[in-house]
Amino acid sequence: MSKVVSEEDLALLVKSGLNEEDTRHSILVARKALELAERTGLQLDMQLVARGALFHDLGKALTHSYQHGELGAEIGRSLGLPKAITDIARKHFHGGLTPGEARALDLPPVDYTPRLLEERIILYADRLVDILTEGFFTFQDEREAEARFEEIVTTHRAYGKDKLTSARYVEYHREIAALIERAKAPDASGGALRGGGADSPETPRGTENGTN
Repeated sequence: MSKVVSEEDLALLVKSGLNEEDTRHSILVARKALELAERTGLQLDMQLVARGALFHDLGKALTHSYQHGELGAEIGRSLGLPKAITDIARKHFHGGLTPGEARALDLPPVDYTPRLLEERIILYADRLVDILTEGFFTFQDEREAEARFEEIVTTHRAYGKDKLTSARYVEYHREIAALIERAKAPDASGGALRGGGADSPETPRGTENGTN
């Protein structure tokens, strides 16, 4: 695992009360998110990627319902985690709810849109890890899962959930896949570019799917 996932954070994750399965999932999401972030070639906030991914499911220590995002943020605050980390716990459910979607679930009617690229990488990694580990599909390697991601979230309700949610995940997939492809190009200058880290301006999502 990348050195930016610290032993102290792993201990804090166990202290939160997450069960073994959810702890393993969180570690896998952190690994996948760090890998994706590195492959973009951008200068991203890798601490935010690692910690945000590791602590995204804190709320599952209390419930596996749609409320686990808000509850996870509360647990994170009680553990002394910074707002940038607890925000990811709040936002990750269904890829970042609109105020209308949140209201329908009796959650605070706010915009849960992940504005930072680091946040979107975590949400994409979260869904990828689900697809890779839950046993419904067979892949030769993880890159095949990435290649089939759009197909899976748009045709399998277990992963796409609904039209708004699947559209968000497709948007993240396309954005991150394009960044990775650009980084592969011989003249790519991705290493000199900034991402949307905690100390950087926010990077808004596109609005073509009407999910802002």
